[in-house]
Amino acid sequence: MRLIPFVVSALITTGLVLSLNTKWGTVPAMGRFLSPQHGFWQNAEAADLDYNADLSVHGLQDKASVYFDDRLVPHIIANNDNDAYFLQGYIHAKFRLWQMEFQVFAAGGMVSHILGAGEDSAYLRYDRSMRRLGMVYAAEKTLEVMNADPVMLSQQNAYTAGVNAYIDQLTESQLPIEYKLLDYKPERWTNLKSALFAKYISYDLAGHDDDLEYTNARNNLSHLDFEKLFPATQDSLKPIVPVTENNYPATAAFDMNAPASADSLYFTYKKDSLTNILPKPDKDNGSNNWAVAGSKTADGAPILCNDPHLGLNLPSIWYEMQLSTPSFNAYGVTFPGAPNVIIGYNDSISFGVTNSGRDVKDYYQLKFRDGSMNEYWFDSAWVKASKRIELIGVRGSRTMADTVTYTLFGPVIYDHTFPAAAGNQNYYAVRWKAQDPSNEMKMLHGLNHAKNYDDYAEAIKSLTCPGQNPIFASVNGDIAIWQQGDFPAKWRRQGDFIMPGEDSSYLWRGIIPQGENPHMKNPVRGYVSSANQLSVDTAYPYYTGNSFPVYRGYIVNRLLDSMRLVSVRDMQRMQTSNYNVKAEFARAILLQTDPAKLNLDEKKYMNMFRTWNLRNDASEFGPTVFTVWWSEFEKAVWSDELEKPGVPMPWPNESTLVESLQKDSSYKFVDDINTPQVETLADLLAGSLKKAAIQLKTAELNGKLAWGAYKGTKIQHLLKLPAFSRLNLNAGGGAGVINATKEDHGPSWRMIVRMSAQPQGYGIYPGGQSGNPGSQYYDNFVNGWVKGEYYTLWMMKRTDIGDKRIKWTMNFSPAGAI
Repeated sequence: MRLIPFVVSALITTGLVLSLNTKWGTVPAMGRFLSPQHGFWQNAEAADLDYNADLSVHGLQDKASVYFDDRLVPHIIANNDNDAYFLQGYIHAKFRLWQMEFQVFAAGGMVSHILGAGEDSAYLRYDRSMRRLGMVYAAEKTLEVMNADPVMLSQQNAYTAGVNAYIDQLTESQLPIEYKLLDYKPERWTNLKSALFAKYISYDLAGHDDDLEYTNARNNLSHLDFEKLFPATQDSLKPIVPVTENNYPATAAFDMNAPASADSLYFTYKKDSLTNILPKPDKDNGSNNWAVAGSKTADGAPILCNDPHLGLNLPSIWYEMQLSTPSFNAYGVTFPGAPNVIIGYNDSISFGVTNSGRDVKDYYQLKFRDGSMNEYWFDSAWVKASKRIELIGVRGSRTMADTVTYTLFGPVIYDHTFPAAAGNQNYYAVRWKAQDPSNEMKMLHGLNHAKNYDDYAEAIKSLTCPGQNPIFASVNGDIAIWQQGDFPAKWRRQGDFIMPGEDSSYLWRGIIPQGENPHMKNPVRGYVSSANQLSVDTAYPYYTGNSFPVYRGYIVNRLLDSMRLVSVRDMQRMQTSNYNVKAEFARAILLQTDPAKLNLDEKKYMNMFRTWNLRNDASEFGPTVFTVWWSEFEKAVWSDELEKPGVPMPWPNESTLVESLQKDSSYKFVDDINTPQVETLADLLAGSLKKAAIQLKTAELNGKLAWGAYKGTKIQHLLKLPAFSRLNLNAGGGAGVINATKEDHGPSWRMIVRMSAQPQGYGIYPGGQSGNPGSQYYDNFVNGWVKGEYYTLWMMKRTDIGDKRIKWTMNFSPAGAI
């Protein structure tokens, strides 16, 4: 954004904040906010802003420089690792300070501290849920592990010192505009805040669960019907490690037999339905990655590709950066708030991740002696619980003290005091792997420094949660993938529902040995890949959970199987592919609709679907018709069994209805159990199209029948302020498509790296390097991202100091140095 548009946007936003006074609580003093010397005017950057500087700072060991290219990407050149991490912290703070701190407040259940709005607000409910999940507790445990590791402690200390070096010199006029809008100032950074951010990533990627919803479904369905609606595997699954490549044991390292009581308890014992379920992360937080061996590429060099699918926000979750010292040279995207490159490459290897989707979060129903919750019944005895007092500051109100009870299962997240529910006498503790001490940042340090497969394989062992699928390619030709994390050894269906917590029968049997996690190196087929699908087939001796997406993994593997002489351009086209394989499979089902039952409009929309090229391109009408029609069709099939007022229940996997009807057109769930007549597939197909046609006609009259206009992709500011967001982007893609761009969720970073002797990367993310809405670098990547374009990534060398691509230079020296 340029100067004049920013001023207009800021004035509009000011009015919005004033008009939403009851939402935001405290409004800034308008005189100070509008002050030319200190207010929002200072955040409007001129197009010719000069970032050149010579700075003397405390905390550096030696001289170092940061070179910015014309996209404002910093290339940090330092003489030792700690100085590189110090400058990474400094630069993160300079361009993303408000975002860094706000994300940590969200992670630690501290949003009420800045947004206030009273003791009964949604903010406080959110904060209490995060404290009761154990987020701060888990971060403290992680910090203990970090403090015991000299390398990690030194790295984190340097990063934190760099953040604080920037904060210490920050003037009021330089404060990011969000501080001015909300009228507060940044706190000093701490190592705990980086640990909290790491746990927030675990929450985002391993914090989703459907246990309570599945418990409701179990309580309302027969055992047979539940298995039909929620099968543990899908017919169209292409597992990450195919059966021809499996290298896991035939038998488990633990006794995987369920307790004798499990079957009868799970499917005959009915408890009250759970109605007041807390919010949780987006279940579609996932990604695509693949690496193609040199045997399949045009020039013999492996190519690695990765695009993580996360919420689309401004400022972007990612910040592009190069870190270069005598011991390592890494380029890629980083998380503001933590050291190292997260997804990227160095001179020897490239690395990326996708989410494993494995179930590492379970609930246990406990029996307490009384309402004091001091003792709970376990293994035929009363066991003393521990208490943790969580102090939650509420802006404009008193500090709230929330007492959280801890048990051997974990903290009690649901009890008679929270969330507010009349008559709730149930106590549910949550056992979540992210609550355990961990050292995830050690993996990133190892990958940034890695030279070969052995270094990669050793580095990823430090990742315990969130479970990921780290992918690898190297200049020496190796490709590999592991599903890595500390995964509980579970018997079939363990953890799908709330489990009894009165004895040890339902505890996790242990953690699957790391060497038994699914993995693959240099397969004969010439590629490795993952797209959040189930990693293994049914021969794997451990239960992995019950619902994984299948269609992205299916089309990724189908395309890679067919490719030869692969180029970078081929990979760019594939990574931005809008082909809808689910629609391909569903087409024959929907086209059984009898045209004689349709009016002219309905026939028109059916024909649009019939003649559609199956690509979710922004200009196509077909994906809109398919999405609306299939949604109505699913409602017609599932709603009578799975929609009950006040009783949240999950819907089946994305592939269940397609696969079921392919096998049986008289599928029992086609009939509506709430009507006396027996409905047929023909009835539901025509009826669902009639309902869809009403919505499609409205969209057409409003000029929003084309997919891009209908979907209305948006990249919102973290505070949901329209003036600081990018709305109504004409983007293709969608759920189940390789280009998984939905309304506000999708590819948050697209990266392709050709692993030649000198690796060459290409990438883009939907945002910009600056967190300042008044900067031209705030959202300047967005248009190219929508179009499927890529930037050529520049891995700067120390000999490139005079290169014309350098636009600004910040030279740093230790304070007091001569």
